[in-house]
Amino acid sequence: MAGAMAAARRILRFTCPDRPGILAEVAPALAADGWDIREARLWGDPETGIFFVRMELAGTADAAPRLPLLLAPFVHSLGLAFTLADQAAKLPVLVAVSKADHCLLDLLHKTRIGQLPIRITGVVSNHPDLRAVTEWHGLPFHHLAVTAETRAAQEAALEALMAETGAELLVLARYMQVLSPGLAARLAGRCINIHHSFLPSFRGARPYQQAHARGVKLIGATAHYVTEALDEGPIIEQDIRRVTHETTAAEMAALGRETEASVLSRAVKWHAEQRIFLDNGRTVVFA
Repeated sequence: MAGAMAAARRILRFTCPDRPGILAEVAPALAADGWDIREARLWGDPETGIFFVRMELAGTADAAPRLPLLLAPFVHSLGLAFTLADQAAKLPVLVAVSKADHCLLDLLHKTRIGQLPIRITGVVSNHPDLRAVTEWHGLPFHHLAVTAETRAAQEAALEALMAETGAELLVLARYMQVLSPGLAARLAGRCINIHHSFLPSFRGARPYQQAHARGVKLIGATAHYVTEALDEGPIIEQDIRRVTHETTAAEMAALGRETEASVLSRAVKWHAEQRIFLDNGRTVVFA
């Protein structure tokens, strides 16, 4: 039985208006068709009145095609909006970078050792600096230079590259270009950015030097979905590191790089594992 159950693994995510008895209706229907709930996370938002559920299901191969039909009646009776994903599938991801390599290297390493359930389809950059390290990892590198005059054409090429490679997520791994509002809107929920958490205090170049000069005691990083509003998209993950007056600007920058890389990789992992829901401009994360 255990072998048969392992034949199909699915991630079921659904939202619906919150009310008593939702799981009492859905779970028996799943069990009756041979599905075993191996993990379940749920939350009801008291502010929006939305119920969020993520389940990991195990069933037989012949049950998998029936699963959407099994859930269809609940669309009407419960107002269910659901998605299904193969738990074994690796999410195709395109990574965008500029010159800094710390986030890219972390993603490459964790993907290679199986820590991230993704498949990197390529690396795109507005600079040629990271071509060698990308190709050393056996991945295609796409140099798409950009100026104010060529931005529209460059973004069109970037979007076409996502379509050509089948990438379902764009990761801005210290990509130092602001996406146009139009592209950001088209990639809503499919583009993750990482930046230091000094914003809005220390904008522009050399943020760690600015922070050191002001004597900050906490530094950190934020991963968020990209929206048309610059650096204001729904936050996925954040982390901080404590520093003191003895910490130099260079040491702050080093700690910042470590934090940025780890925060970004966690955000990508949770997205790939279908653990993130968007909820009225913020996120529900079943990490």
